Amino acid sequence: MSSLAVVTLGKASNRNGKLRKSSASQQIRDALRERIIKLDLAPGENLSRTEIADFYGVSQTPVRDAMMRLEEEGLLYIYPQSKTEVSKIDIDNARETQFLRLSLEIQVTRQLTSARSRDLLGAAENALVRQKQAWESGDLERFVVDDRAFHRALFEAADVPDLWDLVTERSGHIDRLRNLNLPDPGKASEILAYHRRILDAIASGDTATVESEVRGHLTGTLASVEKIKSQHPEFF
Repeated sequence: MSSLAVVTLGKASNRNGKLRKSSASQQIRDALRERIIKLDLAPGENLSRTEIADFYGVSQTPVRDAMMRLEEEGLLYIYPQSKTEVSKIDIDNARETQFLRLSLEIQVTRQLTSARSRDLLGAAENALVRQKQAWESGDLERFVVDDRAFHRALFEAADVPDLWDLVTERSGHIDRLRNLNLPDPGKASEILAYHRRILDAIASGDTATVESEVRGHLTGTLASVEKIKSQHPEFF
């Protein structure tokens, strides 16, 4: 799949391929990042700066800037005067990000558990309802979107949304692992069950249970990493 075909699917453009009036670099970065995370742009795939710039009707400068930001996140390799390609999945990076997210999310859910207010959990409850509907309809793409919404809602309820943004920016490698793991039989239903138990433990003020559930939920993908690697060796 060419880079042009991929960015056509991004949300940053209108139907004519032109960018809306905001940061062209930001929009291109967001579109490319989304396609990388979803594995529509596979690890090792080459990207053409010229094709992307021509499609959006911009100079190569915002494309270059977008690619440089993605390189800083570890999602692209830029070889000067040669090529740009999507990075392979870095397991060490995924483990570091998991450590960061686990530490933060345990603290977030502890704080919410201390409050013991279901009013704080309304957005997370709604996200879980949508996520269950997505699962029942077989829409894994929507399932992932609502999964993110569920966890963001917890951080927002604890009044630390910027920490979720920090986690998200660091999660490129582990999110690709999760997208490889999600189609496994029983994985989606397992995620829904963890989310339900987390909310119930928060509402009942059960700190020990909520920590156990968060820990089990967030460590599942890396526990399956060898299986994932054996199924997709070309991505690592």
